[in-house]
Amino acid sequence: MARRREARAVWLAWALQALLVMAVVGGAFWLVHHALEALRARGVRSGFDFLWDAARFEVAEGWLDFEGSQPLWRAFLAGLVNTVRASVPAALIAVVLGTLLGIGRLAPHMLVRWLCALYVQTLRNVPLLLQLLMLYFAITHLLPDSTEAIELAPGVWLSKGGLSMPWPVSEPGDFWPSHFDWPERGSFNVTGGAALSPEYLAVVLALALYTAAFIAEIVRAGIGSVSAGQKLAAQALGLTPGQQLRIVVLPQALRVIVPALTNQLLSLTKNSSLAVAVGYPELVSIANTTLNSTGRAFECIAVIMAVYLALSLITSALMNRYNARVALRGWQ
Repeated sequence: MARRREARAVWLAWALQALLVMAVVGGAFWLVHHALEALRARGVRSGFDFLWDAARFEVAEGWLDFEGSQPLWRAFLAGLVNTVRASVPAALIAVVLGTLLGIGRLAPHMLVRWLCALYVQTLRNVPLLLQLLMLYFAITHLLPDSTEAIELAPGVWLSKGGLSMPWPVSEPGDFWPSHFDWPERGSFNVTGGAALSPEYLAVVLALALYTAAFIAEIVRAGIGSVSAGQKLAAQALGLTPGQQLRIVVLPQALRVIVPALTNQLLSLTKNSSLAVAVGYPELVSIANTTLNSTGRAFECIAVIMAVYLALSLITSALMNRYNARVALRGWQ
């Protein structure tokens, strides 16, 4: 009898969730349809058929090759790829840097604590857009010209033109890279290798440095949530401070860190839309160019909303899966 009730409750829960999803999708479809019909009634061209028209503009950079003769949907795809291309490295840098800063906020050395606190309090209280513009100005105005590029490491050159680095290259017909293409400083600029534009560098650094300040406080709070008894027990076992942090403290702190960290990663992805301010061709920049050339404001905004919603849902699903892994038993 109890099993029947449990099975009935599970079935009812799934049925209610399915009905809710259908209601939300149906409501969204009705709103879009009603908006398009209202635009047509006023003599405004509407619909998403424009996505198959030729773009007639170029995308300056990115992993996806794009030409102006290709359709607009491919331009939006190139913008999406550029958004992911900036968001993922920024998220990785922010997590690593934020974790180190959070640990540094609890360090026994007063100078380390003060420096980490200064970083956190400064960057999280300055608007991200202002930090982005300042970094872009610093890269494009304060760094030397390409003819006088700074060699940060063997084959890694930094200048106003961006960052050049070695890149694996494969011969025609080969799947695996056979050698590295090393950049070299010439008479006019740096040639060879892979080049990262100043706009891309400014966006990635601004997103990473800004988000790291918030992640640092999340990590500090997570470590502080672990009871002192756990730390004393680790000391009694003879673990070094590094082993205590890695084996005992951080695995338990993840239960507190991961949910808040998810929010910061979602914010980072959406904050990447500010890249339009420095001319980086991400999704919003492509949508603005398309809007100006086609006049389809509603449709372009709808595409942006749908894409950012999809990216947020994917990020949430991945982080929720990881959270389920560490929520009860810590790191395995």
